[in-house]
Amino acid sequence: MRGRQLAGGGRAVPVPPDRLAGWFERFGTRHGGIERTERTERRVTVTAVDGAVAVVEVPFEELPGPHGEIPGLAVDPLVEHVSVPRRIGLVLVRLGAHSVGIARGGVVEVSTTDRHLVHGRNKAGGQSQQRFARRRVGQARRSLESAAADVARVLLPERDRLDALVLGGDRRALETLRAEPRLRDLLATAEPRVLDVPEPRRSILDDAAERAIAVEVHIHEP
Repeated sequence: MRGRQLAGGGRAVPVPPDRLAGWFERFGTRHGGIERTERTERRVTVTAVDGAVAVVEVPFEELPGPHGEIPGLAVDPLVEHVSVPRRIGLVLVRLGAHSVGIARGGVVEVSTTDRHLVHGRNKAGGQSQQRFARRRVGQARRSLESAAADVARVLLPERDRLDALVLGGDRRALETLRAEPRLRDLLATAEPRVLDVPEPRRSILDDAAERAIAVEVHIHEP
């Protein structure tokens, strides 16, 4: 799992739940100790002595109390919260490919993956370009219809037994799925974070299952 740069500065690093407590301890060591921890239902902010800040947007359910500002490092409630085993639905979609699955504890238990030919854009002009564009639109539609069918088949019967839903892939393709009447209520429950993934296949789904339970820590250093 790789980190990424944040718009406006700073970086985000994914941390597995079983390594989160140690990560914060090392963060404190690097920055002269921890000055305070601020906890709310949806955010935990840890501020170091030298001004460095590590922020976690709480995933899944709200973080149980007590909330407020606590001197020093106080992330045990967050660690306990993210360490709870959860059964998570996964939907990864890019134009031409999709993977749908159910994972528990970062391990995929049920999955389906499919690919469909969708030609790239053609820069030629005239009637040939128009025919190519119409063909591509049709291919894209069939690809997304197949993805919607697999999401409905795999996840809708298990909806009441899922603890969370995580999406990944191309946002435009995902928005098309969100507009499907049979999927609208299900996909409306998805976590805000959308995983950035390459063309979905089973190995990418396995990686997404681990990333879905990892905690993304946003770091801002002086």
